[in-house]
Amino acid sequence: MNRTKRKIFETAMKLFAEKGYEATSVEEITATVGVAKGTLYYHFSSKEEIYNFLIEEGMKLLCNSIEIKTENLTDPIAKLRAVIVIQLKVIMKYDEFITILLSQIWGTEPRHQYFRKYVYQYIDVIKSIIDDGIKSGILKDGDSYLMASHIVGMMCAIKIYKLKSEQEISIEKMANNIVDCVLKGIIA
Repeated sequence: MNRTKRKIFETAMKLFAEKGYEATSVEEITATVGVAKGTLYYHFSSKEEIYNFLIEEGMKLLCNSIEIKTENLTDPIAKLRAVIVIQLKVIMKYDEFITILLSQIWGTEPRHQYFRKYVYQYIDVIKSIIDDGIKSGILKDGDSYLMASHIVGMMCAIKIYKLKSEQEISIEKMANNIVDCVLKGIIA
């Protein structure tokens, strides 16, 4: 991605997170970036395309990170811990994306439905790890989609914690706390 496209993308993400999708205009994005509308339209055909690109890239980042970090792990608990650590890192590094994720999942507009498709795919990645854990007898038998949804839902809880906390957040310490609170509840 070239520098101008990245700047448009990052600016739009920041504005979508701060003001919401509807309240953010193409004019505001171009003014903040300092480019003409034509430049924006050279890289993206519409505000919707910027949004879709943002969602696709953010969800690809999550799924690819999980695949890379878990491909050599055999223990489902270690894989789930890796998922939790990745989610924590993404929340700390890409706070604006998580704000958009949490704000856009609930609506009924086509863009919300488009976004949910990616969230459901992400849940399926985690569900697969849980299914393997259930098959191996390490995790309790149960609704693996619900369990995976809980793990994805932790992003909301962590975001709330991050907003409230005034102290430096240790990813390792928080991951250990989450593993203690959540994963021990599903271990057989």
